[in-house]
Amino acid sequence: MSDLTVALAIVGGVALAGVLAHGAWQARRAGPRRAVQAPAAERTEQIEPVLTDADAGAADTSAEPSLPRSAPRRQAARLDALIDAIATLESESALSGALVLAHLPPTRRVGSKPFIVEGLAADTGEWDAISEHGLYSALQAGVLLANRTGALNEIEYSEFAQRVQAIADAVGAMPDLPDMLDVVARARELDAFASAHDAQLALHLRANGAAWSVGYLQQQAARHGFVNAPVPGRMLLPGADEGGPPVLVLSFDAQAALAEQSELAALRDLTLTFDVAQTPASQQPFAAWKSSAMALAADLEAALADDNGRALGEEAFAGIGAELERLYAALAERDLAAGSPAARRLFS
Repeated sequence: MSDLTVALAIVGGVALAGVLAHGAWQARRAGPRRAVQAPAAERTEQIEPVLTDADAGAADTSAEPSLPRSAPRRQAARLDALIDAIATLESESALSGALVLAHLPPTRRVGSKPFIVEGLAADTGEWDAISEHGLYSALQAGVLLANRTGALNEIEYSEFAQRVQAIADAVGAMPDLPDMLDVVARARELDAFASAHDAQLALHLRANGAAWSVGYLQQQAARHGFVNAPVPGRMLLPGADEGGPPVLVLSFDAQAALAEQSELAALRDLTLTFDVAQTPASQQPFAAWKSSAMALAADLEAALADDNGRALGEEAFAGIGAELERLYAALAERDLAAGSPAARRLFS
């Protein structure tokens, strides 16, 4: 998509564009508020955010914020004709999963788009991810038509076709590729729709008085269900779907979280966001966004503001809620309901 987010026009001109920068914090002469330690018998360890090896080496900028380590991994993505260009590979004899896996490309991306291969299981007749011990009567390979990096283009389609042909040659199958012009046209149309219906809501919490230490912030946010993310400078409100993206993301300066003496780092600005397309409306993310913002503002003695510094009150929240209902309806009408597997892949 040409623009990662599209602003929601609301009463009061509240800006709702994009994931806002969260790096504005200023040092104060007075020390920041610090976490209150529990009595010795009841004291629990304060867990600081840790940058894992996986986080450090991740190159996929489309990945959602990481979930707590205890959360199970989400199910593998499945091909969907609504959002994928799909090629079939027919074989005269059954193909072993081990053979197919041995000839899949080392990277599962075509340009900036995910590339997926599935097999038609000989025993169940269902399309599924390739398993080493599986037996498949046919294969299908697909590439996502669009995501937040833009629409699938001719160069990416050509790379997709080359990969499909290479797999077909290696396993002895006959490929049937979709027409490039049709695929590119579909990709552009889907990208245009998604660009016009993408929204990530964000607001700022700004300290009215004393700044906050990292520990104090984590202590207060934990009272409202937030947990530390592996990525420094983030806390998450987990969703109801195991392995799914979080409902809310609370962001602050990562340098403060990584500081050797994080208790001395003064935080004065936080950003609370939620990704509309990634979260089912049934989980009431807007209500959680609003209530969490107000609760944190009260506990932290902070003011709520948009990216332009305008105060957020009941009237502004009401306007945002009304626009959200229209956005949810438009996504559902396109069979891309917020939080659905197809929506999560498209808006990634």
